[in-house]
This record gives sequence, structure tokens and C-alpha cells, in this order.
Amino acid sequence: MMFACTDTEPDADPTAAPDIERWVAERDAAGQRLLGERLAPPSAATTVRVRNGELLLTDGPFTETKEVIAGFDILECADLDEAIEVARAHPMAYAGRIELRPFDPIS
Repeated sequence: MMFACTDTEPDADPTAAPDIERWVAERDAAGQRLLGERLAPPSAATTVRVRNGELLLTDGPFTETKEVIAGFDILECADLDEAIEVARAHPMAYAGRIELRPFDPIS
């Protein structure tokens, strides 16, 4: 899974970032991107917890932070090296940061 995250220190040259529509089209055509969406802002989040059997709801994100997850993509890559190449071409690698994380199947 690839998380596209904001960053407080984006690339100094915003014109270097690739076009997102082109990135999506190329990844879809290559079969590397299975699903992806932008996320609503953290202000739209609801945090759900259950403590001592009681449902607790909190408006807003789980953590207070300057960086947020702005979107995600589910990738199909042969290995981590291929996933890194896909991520480095994403605009958020320039404007923010990308986190790659493999799925951990439940045994």
C-alpha cells in the first residue's frame, strides 16, 4: 500500500513534480495501480474507540500533526524496488512524502 502524505518541507522546485493524471494513467495502464483515492481533510475525520464497553467518538484525526495522509494507492509490484520506482514518480514524492507498506496477511 502506498500512502501519499503531506510534508512540511516540500521540494523547493514545485515545477519538477509530475502530473498526477499522467501518473495515474501510466500506473493503471501498467497494471501497477489497483485502486487509489484522495482522502478528505483531517477535519472530516471521526475517531472511533471502545473503552470498557463504551463507544467513544471524537471529531477529527487520531493524532494532532502537521503532516497528514492525503490519499492512498493499492499497488501490485513484483518487489520493493519496483514499488519504490512507482512511488518516486508520484507528485507527492515532491510535494510531500510517500510511505510504502506491504500488507501483512492474517495467518
